[in-house]
Amino acid sequence: MTRNNLDNPVFLIIVLLIAITINSIASIHFLLVTLSGILFTAFYRSLKKRYLYSLIFVIIAFLFIEINSGLKPFSLTLLSLFIYIFILPKVDNFDSYNLIHSYIYIIFFYIGLVILWTISFGIDERIFLALVANLIIDLLFFGAFL
Repeated sequence: MTRNNLDNPVFLIIVLLIAITINSIASIHFLLVTLSGILFTAFYRSLKKRYLYSLIFVIIAFLFIEINSGLKPFSLTLLSLFIYIFILPKVDNFDSYNLIHSYIYIIFFYIGLVILWTISFGIDERIFLALVANLIIDLLFFGAFL
């Protein structure tokens, strides 16, 4: 059984606090939802492994990010749940689990986030580029620390 850093509750709380702090301090348009892909990965791991206490903290972190960025409350949680229930089982059927699946999960989350952002606010070039920059930041952070 492979163990992930997100399985450690202390590490998870530190990551959640960093994500909340970054999104609270840097509320300019460039950093819209920084580290939300990492939070989605934590959501997925918590739900899959049945770590309900960690899941509650991830949902609270999503709530802070949604309120700070202007999204509807629990929209990122519902998006994550939708991806977990409907999309990820299709991806898992292709191959056994490996590290590349985690990157694919984050990319699917950001595709859903672009759709959610378009429905809520409309989209322009600057916001799309900011979301792509956030995707790259999440993928680099995931590769470096998780």
